[in-house]
Amino acid sequence: MGKEITLEENFAKLEETIARLEAEDISLEEAFAAYSKGMELLKNCNEQIDQVEKKVLVLSENGDLQEAFPGQ
Repeated sequence: MGKEITLEENFAKLEETIARLEAEDISLEEAFAAYSKGMELLKNCNEQIDQVEKKVLVLSENGDLQEAFPGQ
């Protein structure tokens, strides 16, 4: 198995993809491929953010740790 790509790495790849889409010399085929890749990267980022949100803990009034978003 390969190394899991971090959220920061996915954001960096997404920024590169956006820059490529903004280039004036991009062909329609390249734009479509970049768009598809960008949508996949965005999906991965959203999934990673969801996982992080579920792990966030907050202190209750009693000093106990609780999930910040219980039931999700």
